[in-house]
Amino acid sequence: MGLIISSKNESRAWPVHAYVMLGLMLGLAVWMQRQPLLDIVRIMARDEEQSHIFLVPLVAGWLLWLRRSRLRYVRLRPSLVGPAAVLVGGVVSWWGFNSGTDIAWHAGTGLTLLGVLFSFTGLEPLRQFAPVFFVLLFALPVPGVLRQAIAIPLQTMATAVTHAVLELFGVTALRSGNVLLINGEQIAVGEACNGMRMVFAFTLVVFAFAFTTPLKLTTRVFLVALSPITALVCNVVRLVPTSLLFGYGTASEAEWFHDATGWVMLPIALVIHVHGVRLMKWLEFPVTQLRLASQ
Repeated sequence: MGLIISSKNESRAWPVHAYVMLGLMLGLAVWMQRQPLLDIVRIMARDEEQSHIFLVPLVAGWLLWLRRSRLRYVRLRPSLVGPAAVLVGGVVSWWGFNSGTDIAWHAGTGLTLLGVLFSFTGLEPLRQFAPVFFVLLFALPVPGVLRQAIAIPLQTMATAVTHAVLELFGVTALRSGNVLLINGEQIAVGEACNGMRMVFAFTLVVFAFAFTTPLKLTTRVFLVALSPITALVCNVVRLVPTSLLFGYGTASEAEWFHDATGWVMLPIALVIHVHGVRLMKWLEFPVTQLRLASQ
């Protein structure tokens, strides 16, 4: 026998006082957690390795806008899940601050803010807007240990592939670790074009593409999983001419080219994945959903 829930507990239209209360509670939570939030903003503004955080509100806002019709399913439904999340978030943030674990300090703040929302709505927003919440994880500054674990292998592979491409086109280049020697000039690949600055930004762009296109979940996961490889390819595309400019041009020309082509790699990555999906369709792989509403 099915359980019928009274409409008194599930009002479709939010009363004005509920919006006011939610806004006040979120404002209070932001004020109480202002220190870790300001720390995230400071890191984002000063650390070039964390510049991908600038893209987070844009990508999250775009995904939310595309799914705005689902807001009608988010009803005023008070839940104890919210206070529990606020409590856990506060404890995690407190522990992270006192132990010097920044990722916990920042993540606990995010969980606290989500807990305030879930106190009014339950977990329905998480079910309806899962991709948006996933993107918000990228707002957490990447710990140094994880950055090094990703950046060092990427730089090593970028150096090897760049050296191979230069040799393929007849350019004499010697390689020593992550350093290339071209025309007597030493080019430190890790410094000239850091792949770490690209991989998280590429993942965000590819994620936005995958979840704004009517694709199967397996196809979306596959595209996002390819993001590091795409970052490597774009890094090499940028690095080959940069290295040639360092070797045969001037340092100022090379640095200008390096800076000018930084964000240009993002649309190139998007083009690569768009044509990758078209190739899979041409090969008749089942990559798409029938309806956009199934996202």
